Parts: sequence; structure tokens; C-alpha cells
Amino acid sequence: MDKQPMAEHGSPPGQDPRKSGEAPLVPNVLVELPDADGLAEALVDLAVPHEDINELLALRGRMMSDPGLRRLLESGVRELVQDMGRIGGGGELPRLPEKSGAVGRWLPVYVFVAALPYVRAYHREQSVPDDVSRRTLADLGRNVAVHRRRRGTGGLLIPGWIGLHFRGEIYQLGRLQFQRSRLGGRTGEAVRAAGLPFEPGDLALNVHIPDFLGPITPEACDRSLARAREFFARHFPEEPYRVATCHSWLLDPQLAEYLPKDSNIVRFQDRFRTAYVEKEADDGAPVAFVFGDPELPRDALPRRTGVERAVGDHLRAGRHWYGGHGWFAI
Repeated sequence: MDKQPMAEHGSPPGQDPRKSGEAPLVPNVLVELPDADGLAEALVDLAVPHEDINELLALRGRMMSDPGLRRLLESGVRELVQDMGRIGGGGELPRLPEKSGAVGRWLPVYVFVAALPYVRAYHREQSVPDDVSRRTLADLGRNVAVHRRRRGTGGLLIPGWIGLHFRGEIYQLGRLQFQRSRLGGRTGEAVRAAGLPFEPGDLALNVHIPDFLGPITPEACDRSLARAREFFARHFPEEPYRVATCHSWLLDPQLAEYLPKDSNIVRFQDRFRTAYVEKEADDGAPVAFVFGDPELPRDALPRRTGVERAVGDHLRAGRHWYGGHGWFAI
């Protein structure tokens, strides 16, 4: 069973740190991993692939008995908890060098499991439905699967990304994920230039497209956006979101040269007004997301689907892909 937090975020009396923009104080944080049975249940709830669970259980004892690993575990949990609910909070989670092997690859997962009681307490404070909480945090397991797909071993590819979920910044609402965020400089200027009463630093929902969830059909995206409007108005009423943004290779306008106008990707692009397109090429992003490994030889990329043909043929022609940045009014 999960242990409950000793302190409820430690906010000063009468002050909500999420409204003030300051990180909550955490005078007492109980950092503990569940026992073997509880750890297995937590990992299943987080959608960690079954093939990885035994290794995580086997290393649990070392995590709790090694003083150095225990300190890293505790510092990682405190890093998450102190910024719970804060937009743009959080710092670097503890990392171990690659030579440390499995225990280093799994350290971030132990940190997130140990932080679960605090995450769930925050979700309860915000009245986040259980199904939304569960599916949001299950992105941890999805990214464990991505690590194995790309590197052939268990681990977590980008722990900082999952930190957004565990600090209460990202929520899975149907096909899409939505991040409580703020307009950046160039996107904010583009929104303001379009005549909207917003500017850099104002609130915005950043849209993310998780892998392993099927096509991004217009109908699925419409349902997600409808849920997002209702969800944030109900659970974060003090944060009025009027603009949605997206920063992704999926918004590179060059994709429209290869895909039909009624394709899911082009119709997804059509939702957004272009804020700007990166000038620095990022060929690895589409290769990683479409084929699973950003280092695959370009000449060997498969051509089984329209997207695979688009990404591979574009690169084989000596051209490059760029990150796109767009927005629309909610």
C-alpha cells in the first residue's frame, strides 16, 4: 500500500502556492518505496511493461539499503514534491552514469514510484478523476517501452518529461495530452500580432501527441479538445486557458508536400496557425517517432506507410525536417 504524505505540500496558511507562482514548501517528506507486492502493483498501474517488472523488483533492496542510492532517491522525490502543481517548476532529477548499469537506468522510475503518494494527493486536491490520473501517470510505462524500443534495455529515456506528469503539469485527456504552460517569446508575439489580447508569459495549453495510441483522427482530436476545455475550467478555474500551442515535427509544413490533404496529420496541422518554424534541422525527431530509432540509416528506412515514405524519401532526397510551432484560440 502507498504511504500517505506526512505534510500536505507545506503551504503557508491562507496562501495557495500554485496561485502565487511560488513553489510549495516541503518541511517533511516521507520517502519510501512500497514493499515487493506493493511495488509490483504500482508498476502495473503505471503501465510498466511486464517484462521489466521483475528486474525492478530485484533491485528494490539495493535501492533502499545503499546509502548513496537512498540519498539520490530522497533528493529526487523532494525535487518533484516541492514543485507540485507549479507551472514551469522542477529541476534536474538525479542521474547516474551509464556505467552504473541497470540501477542507474531504473533510478528515475523508483523516484516516480516513491513520489506517487504526493502526486495522488495533489490530484485529489484538484478533484482530478481517477481515470484521468491513472492514464496520465501511465505515460511512464509508455516511455519505458520507448526506451526498450530504441535501446534494447529497460529504463526511462527522458525522465524530465515524465516529471511534468508527476508534478501535475500534464494530463492525458483522450488521444491527446495537455500541458499547463505559458506562451513563449516567439509564439506569444505571433498570438499578439494576430490581434488576440495575449502576450509572452500568458497561460496556454501545450498539446502533445503520445505514441502507441493509434492515429490522430480529427474525431479523436475533437473529443480530446472538448474534454480539455471542460477539464481545465473545472479543475483549474483560477487558470483561464484561451490559447493552445503545439511544438512538434508534426507541424513541419513540408509534410503536406507528401501527404493527402485529408490525411490525419495534415488535418491536425490545419488546426494551427503557424507561429514560426525552426531554422535548425532536426531530422532525428521524425525518424525516432516514426521508426523507433533516430540513428537508423536513412537509406534503410522502410516505406510501408505514407508517413514512412514521406519521412524517408524526404531525407534520401537530401532535404531536412524542422520542428514546427503553432497555436490556435481555444
